[in-house]
Amino acid sequence: MNVVILQHDIAWADPEANRQRLERQIDAHPGADLYVLSEMWDTGFASQPLQRNETQAEASLRWMADMARRHQAALAGSLATGDRGQGDNVWRNRFCFVTPDGRCQHYDKRHLFTYAGEHLHYTPGHERVVVEWQGWRLLLAVCYDLRFPVWTRNTPAHPYDAILYVANWPASRIEAWSTLLRARAIENQSYVLGVNRVGDDPQCHYCGASAIIDPRGRTLAQCPPDEETTAQATLDRDALMAFRAKFPVLRDADDIKEINNTI
Repeated sequence: MNVVILQHDIAWADPEANRQRLERQIDAHPGADLYVLSEMWDTGFASQPLQRNETQAEASLRWMADMARRHQAALAGSLATGDRGQGDNVWRNRFCFVTPDGRCQHYDKRHLFTYAGEHLHYTPGHERVVVEWQGWRLLLAVCYDLRFPVWTRNTPAHPYDAILYVANWPASRIEAWSTLLRARAIENQSYVLGVNRVGDDPQCHYCGASAIIDPRGRTLAQCPPDEETTAQATLDRDALMAFRAKFPVLRDADDIKEINNTI
């Protein structure tokens, strides 16, 4: 599967500008099977929901569907969105995975960033979500989830082939980001796609360090720091399965029963 990760700046609270920015980036890199954007890609990370209505969120979701259809590829990234099924005041940091047929599967961020007060304004999700695309099983995860390895543990009861992490991870803690991406790949014997933004919002500076990591913890592709750019790699599922069969760490883990009960 050919994947492209988009390390991009975000115009604060300006969904239309961000849609135009990312459309140019995607159109400049045709031919991928999957394009991955950042966390809250159309507004920037707002720990308190901005003056935004559901129509704006729906416009960004429609744009994702349009781009998926145009490129015959999946698009993935998170949006701040109201949850109509639970009332107007329920907001989610929702990771949307959109395919060319217009279908949207989603994961609601489980570990809200309490340090910035995200938990005061958003409602966490409680279910892990694995989507299937072109024969691949992809676990969806958002930013702070990266610090919680049990939540993303790869087990026989909850298997996957790759983790997609989308983030607004500040430059001040970027070493943790890069280290934990590699750790999640190694311990779960899976590919990891980590997509972080660049630029500035009212609170932080972001330097990117987006990367595609293989199951051995090796970097297949990465974006230079502080640049609005992309990185591309081809994921090999046959090689992944061969590696797992040869070195069956997941099968031999002694904590599988406990983890299955946890998630």
